[in-house]
Amino acid sequence: MELKWDGHTHTRFCYHGSDASSEAYIDRAIELGFQRYTLSEHPPLPARWVEEESLYRELAMPREELADYIQYAKRMKRIYEGRIEITVGLELDHLPGRTDYTESLFADWQHELEDVVYSVHYLPGAGGAMRCVDFTPDYFREHLLSYYGTMDKLVEEYYDHVEAAIEWVSRLPVRSRIGHINLIEKFAAVLPEADQALIRRRQERLVPLLVRTGVGVDVNTAGMRVATCGKPYVPEWMIAACRQAGVPCIFGSDAHKPEHVGTGWDWFEQLGKSSR
Repeated sequence: MELKWDGHTHTRFCYHGSDASSEAYIDRAIELGFQRYTLSEHPPLPARWVEEESLYRELAMPREELADYIQYAKRMKRIYEGRIEITVGLELDHLPGRTDYTESLFADWQHELEDVVYSVHYLPGAGGAMRCVDFTPDYFREHLLSYYGTMDKLVEEYYDHVEAAIEWVSRLPVRSRIGHINLIEKFAAVLPEADQALIRRRQERLVPLLVRTGVGVDVNTAGMRVATCGKPYVPEWMIAACRQAGVPCIFGSDAHKPEHVGTGWDWFEQLGKSSR
């Protein structure tokens, strides 16, 4: 029987989420029958990682709060012991050109961490600056689509970074999975159409890479809650292929509010039953 595990969630330390206590999230997980729950907050980013100061402040906690978050997560682990397994994690960002920053941050906290979700949220864009792929459709058009010219070129760049991310995170001595591998389609309904055959080809390349590296997949259902996406951030065929190849496929609600916890689990559970 598959462990009922929500492996990608956020906390009040997320500046683009809710200020609700983690207890509100975890109590919801217990109510829904989850057996394991991973806290995977966004860690600090390098100074001036993105140009816009207001956006930068939303993306991740300040450096001085990371120790507080780790202690908070460990406290939740103690409080809920015997009721639900809490694992202490981070959603680390793939930082092109600044993996030294991530290496240093991980080294400081590796003995506290049980899970890492490793995600591609940023690509080089307009003005040579790092740009966020999942902020707003208008931001995407102005700072990414205008720079690359076509969605297909953007797709190629994005999956180049996903492949590099898988290779990089595989070196960390901790349970890891690649975050929401289809985040590039978050705004698909309001952007020029990308070649779906191209997306499929790039995703197919990921499966043997995941097998070789031992990195798992964050089966992220947050896209189901996004009107411009309307689907999970991992396609069903890929989940089936990964499972057949022995790649860990870990459900993740990517909850930024207590009511997000567990959303999409019924779909994920049914998918598992149909693939047996």
